[in-house]
Amino acid sequence: MKPRFEVAQVLRQHWAEVEHHPQINRWQVRTLSALRRCRTADLGGHVDACKDCGNTRISYNSCRNRHCPKCQGKNREDWIAKREAELLSVPYFHVVFTLPDTVNQLAMCQPKAVYDSLFEAAWQTVRCFAKDPKHLGAKAGMIAILHSWGQSLSLHPHLHCIVPGDGLTKSGRWKMAKTQGKYLFPVKAMSKVFRAKYVKALKSRIKPEKELIDQLFQKEWVVYAKRPFGHPKAVLEYLGRYTHKVAISNHRILDIGPTQTRFSYKDYRQGAQKLEMSLDNLEFIRRFSMHYLSRASGFYPEDWYGSDILES
Repeated sequence: MKPRFEVAQVLRQHWAEVEHHPQINRWQVRTLSALRRCRTADLGGHVDACKDCGNTRISYNSCRNRHCPKCQGKNREDWIAKREAELLSVPYFHVVFTLPDTVNQLAMCQPKAVYDSLFEAAWQTVRCFAKDPKHLGAKAGMIAILHSWGQSLSLHPHLHCIVPGDGLTKSGRWKMAKTQGKYLFPVKAMSKVFRAKYVKALKSRIKPEKELIDQLFQKEWVVYAKRPFGHPKAVLEYLGRYTHKVAISNHRILDIGPTQTRFSYKDYRQGAQKLEMSLDNLEFIRRFSMHYLSRASGFYPEDWYGSDILES
């Protein structure tokens, strides 16, 4: 069903203000401009005609931007089709590594250091537990997808990882984890190891203030691990909810007024209760654009795909 409201609508409504907004940079303006013009005459189009009845229909071109709520369906299906060939007939686990809000300000200023460290620490944590004979005693694999947003469009960096329950031994044989049917590795232990490895990875890239490091170790870090999927193909169906996802879908927008945008969100601190939130239109746009990651910032998610740090 076509959504009643779209991000593009609020962009067109306030475009003159967006172009001169002090907290929206040039890269974000360029991306927002593509979303604003998506499937409009501005991007051109083509005419489809029926040879039998003579009816014609004008179809406008898509912007194909990775941040566009209207352009991700086809990209997601193509990505899933390619990943299907890589599936193994083994159990898979969904693991989420979340950074505490203590690093939010640093993530805004130095995204490369923060997000590179997140990928590295998550993989090092999984590999550490997988190599331990008490858990698996083999080489693991992982697919990782970065999300930087929370349900209210606030900054909430976390990594969705799909980890196979089996691993490859040094002799080249497959080995099953000892926790088959339960959680892959102990979550509380993973949280502590993840915290230590993240701080180490961050220190290797920048020189964070001692106060920040102390705050990071004072926090209880969270690693979420879901029980294994019923069938390997269910992994792709599940993963499809996270790949090519943008900060907010058009279907979540409930109303766009002259000054405010109202949208739905889930509060996971209250059992995923569905609530509503209203933001000033320009604040809504600012929050939405805050999750655009560009090569100009020194970090881009695709840089990690196929990297040897995500070895299989």
